[in-house]
Amino acid sequence: MSKKNSLQSSKDKLGVTEPQHDVFQAIADSTRRSLLKLLAEADKEMSITAITEHFPISRTGINKHLQVLSEAGLVSSRKVGRETRYKIQPDPLTELKQWLSFFEQYWETKLSALKEFLETDERET
Repeated sequence: MSKKNSLQSSKDKLGVTEPQHDVFQAIADSTRRSLLKLLAEADKEMSITAITEHFPISRTGINKHLQVLSEAGLVSSRKVGRETRYKIQPDPLTELKQWLSFFEQYWETKLSALKEFLETDERET
């Protein structure tokens, strides 16, 4: 089995298919972050045609980015006639928020320690 096929068919021990892309991979690209922002600001379903109007890349390029976002669970899609409409699904971003929160606290602690060190140094001189 090729590496690509093993990624596409990755299943956990319970037989549940895991996402092909995780949230971190999905948002690593600036275009995908912009797509998420656009869908969040719209706060409604948008057609691929409407989405493409906001970007200087082809419909095919947008479609590929939306596929990655969809595989990460960040967008949902549904067919309406011949058109596919996309909507943001922000719940997976909770994982990102929790991860960033840890590092926010980490840096807050480090900066507080630095501030205390500098204030102590000033008092001693």
